Amino acid sequence: MSRKIVFMGTPLFAVPILKSLYQNGYPISVVFTQPEKKSKRGMGINRTPVHSLSETLNIECRRPVSLKNNKEEYDYFKNLNADLAIVVAYGNLIPKEMLELTKNGFINVHASLLPYWRGAAPISRSIMNLDKQIGISIMKITEKLDTGPVCNSYKLDILENENMESLSERLSLLAAEKILENIDDIFEGNAVFKEQDHVKATYANKIDKSEGKISWDDSAKKVIGKINGLYPFPGAFFLFKGERYKILKAEFSNLNGKEGLILNDNFEIGCGVGSIKVLEIQKEGKKVQKIKEFILGTQMKKGTNLKDV
Repeated sequence: MSRKIVFMGTPLFAVPILKSLYQNGYPISVVFTQPEKKSKRGMGINRTPVHSLSETLNIECRRPVSLKNNKEEYDYFKNLNADLAIVVAYGNLIPKEMLELTKNGFINVHASLLPYWRGAAPISRSIMNLDKQIGISIMKITEKLDTGPVCNSYKLDILENENMESLSERLSLLAAEKILENIDDIFEGNAVFKEQDHVKATYANKIDKSEGKISWDDSAKKVIGKINGLYPFPGAFFLFKGERYKILKAEFSNLNGKEGLILNDNFEIGCGVGSIKVLEIQKEGKKVQKIKEFILGTQMKKGTNLKDV
């Protein structure tokens, strides 16, 4: 008997999962993603990564601004009579009445070991929190955000000095592999969904750009965690003479010195505990530079205190 699967996702994180489903013969009837956005300079339209892939795979792609009180999309979904909906970082709230429109419900691939880090930014928050492990959870969607019962969780160690981009890619590839066996179990009636321990829940709120400002009073570990957790966007930054400088890559340094002080000509900076060595930096509005290139043209020299400017 032919199955009907709906895929709902938006960012690059969702792409390997959709591709895996397609390549392994799972019947995707339709894809839902966020609508196109105008580029910042107004020079074109930016499609979501999932939109681009669905076109490549010749799968119908629907892009409603919202599903709430959207009779057209509700009727479409209802008439589809789908067997299962798979949601991966879709970014739109799915109304309660729509959650009842597939035979096996809606399942979500969430990038954390639930109940830890429910919410919008689990990977960034996990890195910024200096966690040693993260993972993905396959859960059933309920009305409240990320509170549904979990079928399976798969752990992944966070590598030393790993950033959000790298970890996101590894988690996505793990999910692309593991989602297949979970779908099979659901269709065969073998999936067991267990309630989360809600008392242990922590929350990964959406990242605000202002959170990227580096406090040199923090330990070097916390500063590195912020740099890695916010890479590549929105980025960790400091201000110098009113201009913003984003640190893209850094590593721990063996030097000790005053908080915010540039300790030597290699752009090693003192922190509350320990220090960091900057490897890549970007002045606002300028290109990314390796630190050796940046040092040649900057006024920031050994002895400059970045807390005082």
